[in-house]
Amino acid sequence: MKVNSLEIQNFRNIENIKIEPCDTVNIIYGENAQGKTNLLEALWLFTGCRSFRGSKEKEMILFDDNLVSKDFSKLSMTFSDEKRDHSAEILLSEKKKAILDGVENNSSSIFFGEFLGIIFAPQHLNLVKGGPVERRKFINQALCQLRPKYSNVLTDFNKILEQRNALLKDVSYHSELLGTLDIWDERLAQYSAVIITQRLRYLRELEPFLTDIYSGISSGKEKIGISYDSVIAIENDDVEELEKEILKAIKAVRKEDILSGSTSIGPHRDDILITLDGLPVKSFGSQGQQRSCALSLKLSEAAVIKKITGKQPVAFLDDVMSELDASRQDYILNHIDGWQVFITCCDPSSILKSKTGKIFEIKEGTLCSST
Repeated sequence: MKVNSLEIQNFRNIENIKIEPCDTVNIIYGENAQGKTNLLEALWLFTGCRSFRGSKEKEMILFDDNLVSKDFSKLSMTFSDEKRDHSAEILLSEKKKAILDGVENNSSSIFFGEFLGIIFAPQHLNLVKGGPVERRKFINQALCQLRPKYSNVLTDFNKILEQRNALLKDVSYHSELLGTLDIWDERLAQYSAVIITQRLRYLRELEPFLTDIYSGISSGKEKIGISYDSVIAIENDDVEELEKEILKAIKAVRKEDILSGSTSIGPHRDDILITLDGLPVKSFGSQGQQRSCALSLKLSEAAVIKKITGKQPVAFLDDVMSELDASRQDYILNHIDGWQVFITCCDPSSILKSKTGKIFEIKEGTLCSST
């Protein structure tokens, strides 16, 4: 899988840029706050996932010199997979449009499973150092790319969760509504079981790659482990059995949920436990170990994509290579050899000295040079 061209209009600080990357390594360099990460973000949006910076779409539209937002932002990309060439567009304005090969949709989910990529940016260290929400985001994002229907299930689950929480708050004042909770409990258990099952199966696919990659990065000094951490005792990934267990658990804490006005059981409360030699790396790992774990997770994510889809994802590395020592840089570059990769940095001479590829200089949102 590779990007053939990208054109950006009115996106972040970029008024108009068009690039034609090479099939291998593409270095995007420049000083801080010049637009390097903006270019990477524009490419990433074509995976169908939200911005890796957590930004709202209206914040991505260019502001003029008077801090007035432009009317629209338009991203256009052509890319190829193992079977054919594709064209894609994203239009951000009052209404969003996403177009893939001439088919229009109002959601970027149309790109799920079509354009595949992995992103590693400095904030992804929170995969290890941060709270459960970061790890849930990691696995949800990975599954949305691999199994587009998972995105629909997740959306429906969040709506059910929101409605149940609203009902829990109302029940405290209107006891006659108590009987309607049964319906929402059943629906919550149903969707929770599907989500948790998919997460468990994904982690089983990920684990062997993670073990092998971390061993390579750390020279076999420690053994990494990964497991699903839920408030529910999970015996297996049978959806029907899991649904029964979840429903039972939800009913057992109903009184507590009514008092708090929130739902305490479900995949929105689960976590992924990452360990080194059996100890939680978040609490006991050094900075270097935590960084190595995060890198291993992202490289393993790419390996799972390749195994399941047969497509090699595009790699996006945002200002992280310069923070790594030479051995870790070499290990990563060896693993992405043969991929199309986009790397942002301030000084291109600091990385990939022996690699061939294309170099793009970005200054004040403008493409200054391309070599």
